[in-house]
Amino acid sequence: MEAKDVQLNDEVQDLINQVNNLYPGKVTVEFIGQLQAGFVRHDQAQQMQLGKDIQIQVADLTAPNYTASHELLHLLMILSGFPQVFFSLTTGQPQLDEQLMIMGTELYDIVSHEVVVSEQRKHGLITPEINDLYLKGVEATLKPEPEERDDEMTLRTLTLLDALVFFGPDDDAINAQFAKDYPVSFAAAQKLYQTITAKPVTSPFSLRRNVVKLFKAFDAQLEAWHLPALHNSEFTTLTSVMSQRQLNLSVRQVFELYHSDMHEKTTQRRGYVGFNKTDQQNAFVLPAPKPSEDEPGYYTKIYDMTVQDLFDMLKMPYILR
Repeated sequence: MEAKDVQLNDEVQDLINQVNNLYPGKVTVEFIGQLQAGFVRHDQAQQMQLGKDIQIQVADLTAPNYTASHELLHLLMILSGFPQVFFSLTTGQPQLDEQLMIMGTELYDIVSHEVVVSEQRKHGLITPEINDLYLKGVEATLKPEPEERDDEMTLRTLTLLDALVFFGPDDDAINAQFAKDYPVSFAAAQKLYQTITAKPVTSPFSLRRNVVKLFKAFDAQLEAWHLPALHNSEFTTLTSVMSQRQLNLSVRQVFELYHSDMHEKTTQRRGYVGFNKTDQQNAFVLPAPKPSEDEPGYYTKIYDMTVQDLFDMLKMPYILR
């Protein structure tokens, strides 16, 4: 099959129309290349910003309707007012930054998949054949777990957690296979799955809460394995979901500013992270004041602002509960 021969079905065309009704530019789906890997995986498509427009590029033609709809639903969630992740801090090591951004996005995406997968099932876009192709994707990504813990534990656990979101927790045959091939990582993934499904994602607020819970639980698992934690609670900014009452409060009532060891990306000055007091998650990042500015006065001014005024000043998007 060639890219030019791909016909998207009515369900996916409907999704394209829904997205275009919400997005100010134009959103299109393009098929690039002729690759058919024979499995599905979530890295087979990406969103590209082209000026005001967005192009969803599908780079694998194994299951075009599934792959395109998956990416469209992620976009639809953000356009419908679900939280996003931002990366405003740098460790000063580009490779490490890149790794942390990939992992933070992956954890956020796994929680988003609770909504994406359920919508795909609702629209008949996940069939027994797609289930098989997804399982092949897991097997293409992971080698069976060795006796001794290796440096693939993080990838295995993330992949298996995502698979649990996809298949649900009750598929006995798949659970038995995962437990046999990846005993330690699968047990960890099951525990994390319980954490993120204890309360379902039914709103932007509940999605945000589950992402914060996963950031913390994933670090706790890595530390239990004596692996370095990711510190997404500090490194990754997650959109705030606020009531009008909270927006009218002063910054000091809702957030605590902490001096980070990392730098704010655009100014390269030391970063100050605004942590939400209720869940200790990074909600915004400020650069430290310039040497010429009065430091105590700078923070007093920030703390005295209303949350609404601070978000407006930072051009920081937020979601109204």
